[in-house]
Amino acid sequence: MVAYRNELEVANELPLLAVRDVVIFTDMILPLYIGRDVSMAAVEAALAGSKQLVIAAQKILHQDNPDPDDLYKIGAVAQILRQSRLPDGRLKILVQGLAKARVVEVLARDPYIKVGLEVIEEPPAPAESVKLEALKRNVREKSQKIMSLREVLSDEAVSLLEGLDDPGRLADLVISNLQVKVTEAQKVLEAIDPQERLSMVNDILSQELKVATMQAKLDSETREEMDRSQKEFYLREQMRAIKKELGDDVGRDDETLEYRARIKNARLPKRVASEVARQLTRLEWMHPDAAEAAIIRSYLDWIVELPWSVNTRDRLDLREAKKVLDADHYNLQKVKDRILEYLAVMKLNHRQKGPIICFLGPPGVGKTSLGQSIARAMGRKFVRFSLGGLKDEAEIRGHRRTYIGALPGRIIQGLKTAGTNNPVFMLDEVDKIGSDFRGDPASALLEVLDPEQNANFSDHYLNLPFDLSNVMFITTANFLDSIPQALEDRMEVIYLSGYTAEEKVAIAKKHLIPRLTRDHGLKPGLLTIQDSAINQVIAGYTQEAGLRGLDRKLAAICRKVARKVAEGRDKPYRVTQAQLARFLGPPEVLPEPERLEGQSGVATGLAWTESGGEIMYIEVRAMLGKGNLTLTGQLGEIMRESAQTVLAYVRAHAVELGLSRDFFDSQDIHIHVPAGAVPKEGPSAGTALMTALLSALLDRPAPKNLAMTGEITLRGQVMAIGGLKEKALAALRARVKRIVIPRQNKKDLVELPVSLKKKVEFILVDDIQELLAVVFPDFRFQPAPAKREAPRLRRRPPRPRRRAQAQPT
Repeated sequence: MVAYRNELEVANELPLLAVRDVVIFTDMILPLYIGRDVSMAAVEAALAGSKQLVIAAQKILHQDNPDPDDLYKIGAVAQILRQSRLPDGRLKILVQGLAKARVVEVLARDPYIKVGLEVIEEPPAPAESVKLEALKRNVREKSQKIMSLREVLSDEAVSLLEGLDDPGRLADLVISNLQVKVTEAQKVLEAIDPQERLSMVNDILSQELKVATMQAKLDSETREEMDRSQKEFYLREQMRAIKKELGDDVGRDDETLEYRARIKNARLPKRVASEVARQLTRLEWMHPDAAEAAIIRSYLDWIVELPWSVNTRDRLDLREAKKVLDADHYNLQKVKDRILEYLAVMKLNHRQKGPIICFLGPPGVGKTSLGQSIARAMGRKFVRFSLGGLKDEAEIRGHRRTYIGALPGRIIQGLKTAGTNNPVFMLDEVDKIGSDFRGDPASALLEVLDPEQNANFSDHYLNLPFDLSNVMFITTANFLDSIPQALEDRMEVIYLSGYTAEEKVAIAKKHLIPRLTRDHGLKPGLLTIQDSAINQVIAGYTQEAGLRGLDRKLAAICRKVARKVAEGRDKPYRVTQAQLARFLGPPEVLPEPERLEGQSGVATGLAWTESGGEIMYIEVRAMLGKGNLTLTGQLGEIMRESAQTVLAYVRAHAVELGLSRDFFDSQDIHIHVPAGAVPKEGPSAGTALMTALLSALLDRPAPKNLAMTGEITLRGQVMAIGGLKEKALAALRARVKRIVIPRQNKKDLVELPVSLKKKVEFILVDDIQELLAVVFPDFRFQPAPAKREAPRLRRRPPRPRRRAQAQPT
């Protein structure tokens, strides 16, 4: 046995009790709840003996069955003062710390931990000094301030603090009543020197005082807010009673409460919430029948119904997105790759701004439906707004609230309809925007379609910034020429060309016919249309780059079959090429009359139109005359300039081309392009004009199965053209298998379908000589005659001037 303070004796071997979140100090009294089996066995062993046990804190708090190695080596010997058993089987004991002790060895582990210990004697108090006295006063004052801030300061606590002069006991008393971490309390417990221990407690008190001060400040602010809310409630009740006495509509209070609830649920940005609160306050003090009250109500309704903080989660599974795009659209690989690239970037960088894409192409190629598929692939909402014929800038930016019937612009309206702030927003027909005295909508779109500006898009009606940077804008257009340059610069243009006949057949079989049979109520397998019949519909009943005409003709076939089925003739129908006339009548599209072999003065050109490509015969006749050039066939300004350029080149190189120098002085030339009722314009008819003109002047027929496209210069160079795929498809429809194109368009051959390149031979030329070598294989340029040097004129020496002689008077 070891004597301690001449009052109690502590045994050298005692049961060990592990505790989770508390450190026992000398003279500290506190209750403990015992629930673990090993802990209950240790308590029962102590109760059977001297009622003493060693209490040590766990190093890992959440550990349920700690080993002796998981406990701190220094703990406290405690005396069990009282014990009771709870209804749930646990033990409740009241213990008091007697002395510090160090565990020196583990004697047993089962059924409880029994250890050998060594009592740590408290060293004598240090001699009084100024530093020690200042330290004790600091500890007392900080303890009193903390208790005062926590509103637990009492006279007994002050007397107890003032009555303790021993630094070690003062430190143990203060630290045992602070809510500090186990690690910090354990450090204080392990400090043996009283003054050192008191200094550590002083540092902890400084930090706790800051925390207590902040807690008191927060409590004060909360209390003030509650007092303010109670005051507002009291005043509002008084206002309600006053209004009731005055006969005002009491239902307005319910309206105000409803607006406040909607504003809270809308999760508005800080600036927007401030403006809404100001408008709501104005509405509260305004007479309900005032004209401006209705304007404010409409304004608040728009604000709270907009998706300020609502967005849809993007579907970033690239494989699933590719399946959706492939299921909805045939081919269009370039567009699909661009969308998948955007999704890949979004997957790696969630802060990526939405792209602004412009789908450019002829009608019916699937621009609008492609936008819907993109929205479905990304898991976003889809909004469409047509810009065709739009002339009022307010349709984009909204009207000022001062106008009667003012509304936000179509952009904000579309976002409200979508219910999210990141939909796929399609602006259709961006090339058909107009302008008048009401403003220029194209200029208003510059802010909407600029990723660097639309994060703070301001609608005139809202007069508040709305973030459009998460919206994926897609525009569509048929022509690029009518789009302002500044607006075109903000968009990524992706060209959608027309479909080949093979692509149309595949789309009809995969998409159009199944959808049409389903829409017309026909059962699967009831209607079958052969590929040859579909090809005949494409060639004989439609003339377009897209699919709308084909869709209408197939729908007509489905209607005819649906009528027969409704009349009771329910049997499978198989539509062949020979039966098309019974369903659709005679062919509506007559092919261009074929050229006769051996005709001079005729060449086959290729033209691009908004509905695809077309062949264009150019006819030239030379006749006796006085050197006049006549152009007919509603040629545009560019084609007229091309004709004049061709004639100038031929006149400049007449001898090399086998013509006389003055051939044009005695001849008139007439250039005509048939189908005179159709205006013709475009910078790609130079080669065809050159071929037709030389064919007429040289009386050499151009090959019948050869078409050409390209513009020429006065130097004889052949310049690049656009719309190569459409022109090649037009040649293929006219059964022309050879096409002469500028060599600069060689890069465009990569994007043409493989099936088209197998059926059409593309001949690349750089200048007029290579063109004529293809058109007239046996023609050779004649060397130009050497220019004779003009005789030099001798200058006569100046005559000497005579001197004036004096005349006699």
